[in-house]
Amino acid sequence: MEQATFLKINPADSVVVCLQPKKKGEIIEVDGLQVMINQDTPAGHKVLIKDAPEGTDIIKYGYPIGHAKDNLKAGDWVNENNLKTNLSGTLEYTYHPVNEELKIKKENRTFKGYVRKNGDVGVRNEIWIVPTVGCVNGIAERLVKELKKETNEKGIDAIYAWHHNYGCSQLSGDHENTRKVLRDICLHPNAGAVLVLSLGCENNQPDDFMAMLGDYDKDRIKLLVTQKVEDEMEAGMTILRELYNLAKQDQRVEVPVSKLRVGLKCGGSDGFSGITANPLVGEFSDWLVAQGGTSVLTEVPEMFGAETILMNRCRTEDLFNQTVSMINNFKNYFLSHGEPVGENPSPGNKAGGISTLEDKALGCTQKCGKAPVSGVMEYGDRLEHDGLNLLSAPGNDLVAATALASCGCHLVLFTTGRGTPFGTFVPTMKIATNPDLARRKQNWIDFSAGQLIEGRTMQELVPEFIDKVLSVASGQKAKNEENDYREISIFKNGVTL
Repeated sequence: MEQATFLKINPADSVVVCLQPKKKGEIIEVDGLQVMINQDTPAGHKVLIKDAPEGTDIIKYGYPIGHAKDNLKAGDWVNENNLKTNLSGTLEYTYHPVNEELKIKKENRTFKGYVRKNGDVGVRNEIWIVPTVGCVNGIAERLVKELKKETNEKGIDAIYAWHHNYGCSQLSGDHENTRKVLRDICLHPNAGAVLVLSLGCENNQPDDFMAMLGDYDKDRIKLLVTQKVEDEMEAGMTILRELYNLAKQDQRVEVPVSKLRVGLKCGGSDGFSGITANPLVGEFSDWLVAQGGTSVLTEVPEMFGAETILMNRCRTEDLFNQTVSMINNFKNYFLSHGEPVGENPSPGNKAGGISTLEDKALGCTQKCGKAPVSGVMEYGDRLEHDGLNLLSAPGNDLVAATALASCGCHLVLFTTGRGTPFGTFVPTMKIATNPDLARRKQNWIDFSAGQLIEGRTMQELVPEFIDKVLSVASGQKAKNEENDYREISIFKNGVTL
């Protein structure tokens, strides 16, 4: 069977996506009509299949992705130069519930995880140092280096310090965001033990911060205030040795896949993202939800233009209202800084075939499949509901991935068409949208969804992807872990004193 060279995603679409580069003058046949390509058009980009006078909506995925800036002709290459977003300010929304039940078999699958004292399950057993303030980052790094040298990390998965710039000289919302994210890291089940490292005089006061942790495991989470000891290295190592001796006794056991919590993220997207990797991750998300597990979608600005799809999948009107607030609050955040709500696709996105924010959003939101929305969270909140959740956070890769991990996700599924090496404080799996990226950056990419444009079917690929994710959950290192690329980034909105 001859491999397709272009794709019309939805019957209502006025564009096709080139699966291979198209040359000027080449003829393609769409819906029984012949269309001549008017410009050389790269793979992943859009070609108009019927005339569109100025102002006409351009349709992709069955929805408008903007309107024509000028009179466009069938065969034209549609890109950011001739397509303009329809997005502007906040909107009023009406709830039109769409309840599509998942018809997916429950498989009783398991993975090997660490069961914690409170019943939570982790997919890693690591020792973490969490600074309450950036002033002690250097001490934290020295302690990590010393403990690694002394133990060679034997019997545990890793030792890390999650350094950051905050914890002092912040006001109101920013200060609370920092405290919430650091609290969430301390309580994350991927940590077998945590040393909370404080300076002592910071705004993020150590005693108040420890009180935020609630009823925590005091054997596994310890505090050191460095201003109160003569030798912070000696005091820190004494505590870390105790924590290490506890954590190294932990063992993986079989746990039901219903315990797995996965974050959904994309970055460095391209025109294939909404065709290959995002739909594949969406299939996994639906499968996980059907097993009783949990997935979390974030990047609120990358919902703009596709938000009504998510709103109408909310299980209740209260969840719908929470989603409306999440969307409009983020739009107001943009507008309060004098920024347009539709200014999102990066230079890499545009080069890869994404022309407007609606174009990006309609592909981006496919990562959460078709499951109903069971929960909506503010930034820094911790998961309370199984199933599909929405989380308020920006689109920035490091900030959003950190937010997903902070809410309690064990790992992050990160789709990419341009490629990116980073990872947050949980395993951050990279899923390539196209086969070229997967071949070129094998040291970054964990799985290639680009196989879908090389002849593999979704039905074939989904079981392989499920097996891969469960392998990583059971201890196989993601590429970012192999490369030791791990960091956190906390959302900042206000004044620094």
